[in-house]
Amino acid sequence: MTKTVTKAAPVALPLNQIIAGDCIEVMNALPEGSVDLIFADPPYNLQLRGDLHRPDNSKVDAVDDAWDQFSSFGAYDRFTRDWLAAARRLLKPNGAIWVIGSYHNIFRVGATLQDQGYWILNDVVWRKSNPMPNFRGKRFTNAHETLIWASKSEGAKYTFNYEALKALNEGVQMRSDWVLPLCTGHEREKDAVGDKAHPTQKPESLLHRVLVATTNPGDVVLDPFFGTGTTGAVAKMLGREFIGIEREEAYREVAAKRLARVRKFDREALETSTSKRAEPRVPFGQVVERGMLRPGEELFSLGNRYKAKVRADGTLVAHDTKGSIHQVGAHLEGAPSCNGWTYWHFKREGKMVSIDILRQQIRAEMDAETSGRPN
Repeated sequence: MTKTVTKAAPVALPLNQIIAGDCIEVMNALPEGSVDLIFADPPYNLQLRGDLHRPDNSKVDAVDDAWDQFSSFGAYDRFTRDWLAAARRLLKPNGAIWVIGSYHNIFRVGATLQDQGYWILNDVVWRKSNPMPNFRGKRFTNAHETLIWASKSEGAKYTFNYEALKALNEGVQMRSDWVLPLCTGHEREKDAVGDKAHPTQKPESLLHRVLVATTNPGDVVLDPFFGTGTTGAVAKMLGREFIGIEREEAYREVAAKRLARVRKFDREALETSTSKRAEPRVPFGQVVERGMLRPGEELFSLGNRYKAKVRADGTLVAHDTKGSIHQVGAHLEGAPSCNGWTYWHFKREGKMVSIDILRQQIRAEMDAETSGRPN
């Protein structure tokens, strides 16, 4: 007798939801390889001893909640190993993770990341522009936290929107030290009696930079320590899907109300500057094939210092050299390399026009074909 085997239906991802429960158990129940990015703000294991007071003797509202307390470093390390293992199982092959922490825990977390096969890409210092003073005057003011950015494995093709980060930084390459303020004022979520709802709520500016840098619209972002929902709020605004896991009911309630107030940016606003490397490659030969430039037509360097003729196969010839638009430009300039697309120009109606205009025209047509939009 033939048995009928029924395949189990795939588990649907609970997108844009806050899941109640222990993060390790919940992550282990989600489909493997289903998440693009994880942002984790785990307990720091601050090991606070006694109350902290300001010079005026008022008590500081420090992090003394049960969720931040562990019996020993060994217990904290076991917890770290378990949630990082569950997280790594969820990541897609080219997925990545961010973990934020302080000097209390980030070095232990970093070692565990490496032990489990993650590949550390950067550590980023979040330098707080408005840190809490050291009231006892016995140590330096603790003015920063550290974020570790790691891919799932060495060689993974992780997302990094270099040009978008450069644009955020007024055209200058983004550094690994970020000066951003603590979450204060109107951004700080409040509980029913008007007190701050969570002692370690992160600023939206921090998550904005992380998500613009390392995700694209439509990506799935998971936060296993969701708290009051900063990751979800920023993901929603930026057109990313999110999954939040939070065991504390009070935090879930605040996060749900917060997310209900968030409006997604429109499509045009979600677009960011892209890397030239990420854009479709266009051989110069396509420009010639399509008659945008004709064989025998002359190209000129800026200032008319040099000129070259276009050949039928998409190469150039100039004086004693021939080759690609890049090779000929480099030879004429005596340089090790040359971007021929920006180096060479053609004349139209007496004006010099960069050949890169032709490449961008082809790319726009390719984009229109891919998206189904009319050109």
